[in-house]
Amino acid sequence: MPRKAPMKLRISAELKYSLEAPTDALVQVEAAATLQQTIVSERLDAGETTYLSRISSEDSIGTRVWLSCAESLSVRYESEVEIERPAVDLQSLNAEPVHRLPHEAVRYLMASRFCPSDEFQSFVAAEFSQVQGGACIAEMAEWIGSRFIYSPGASGPQTTALDTFVQRRGICRDFAHVLISLARAKAIPARMVSCYAPDVDPQDFHAVAEVWLDGGWHLVDPTDMAKPQETAVIGVGRDAADIAFLTTYGWATLQNQQVWVNRA
Repeated sequence: MPRKAPMKLRISAELKYSLEAPTDALVQVEAAATLQQTIVSERLDAGETTYLSRISSEDSIGTRVWLSCAESLSVRYESEVEIERPAVDLQSLNAEPVHRLPHEAVRYLMASRFCPSDEFQSFVAAEFSQVQGGACIAEMAEWIGSRFIYSPGASGPQTTALDTFVQRRGICRDFAHVLISLARAKAIPARMVSCYAPDVDPQDFHAVAEVWLDGGWHLVDPTDMAKPQETAVIGVGRDAADIAFLTTYGWATLQNQQVWVNRA
């Protein structure tokens, strides 16, 4: 059979913040170059800075950019990305026994700041005891999608998966936090992924989960807005604290933030 052409996305992102004083900032907005996605072209304009350097992101997936800015922070990112990530039927994937998990997956079994998975063990044992592996992850994602309300403004930067579980509303980061917590409580490694996807509504930086099944990582979006084969990964981490698109070490006030993602 002929090889399927890769999905192409055109991505633009713009961040503008005013600063009270000279401030250091860590920016993570560039799509990652991986085996499943190729950066055809990209440009990052960081405006006026006194310092700029790149460092590797978590698990060496993607990059972070250190910036030092005086009065304002202004970042413009543009890229074209080709994605060759096949759609996979989660139902067909098996979970590995915990004692056979490799080093790269073990750390994502542990509870983290926004994903207190140990608090979900009793619930998972009661609700998902009869289903295993990828079928369990698919059922968990469906459970979240059918019971939670996607509600911008309903959560804040300190909202944990437990908060969201109680409130039953939030945004993409909250949905992903809950799925990650449920998966870890089931002894399936799960991590957070920042990404771009064309059908996110309202369009913005997006967050999904990634689970370790059958010896590899597989994207899962409990909001059902991002398909794995149309998702451009930016970076990964334990939870939202590791994948933030912007972390400032000083006071910053939002002036403008926009993201555009289109199929090329």
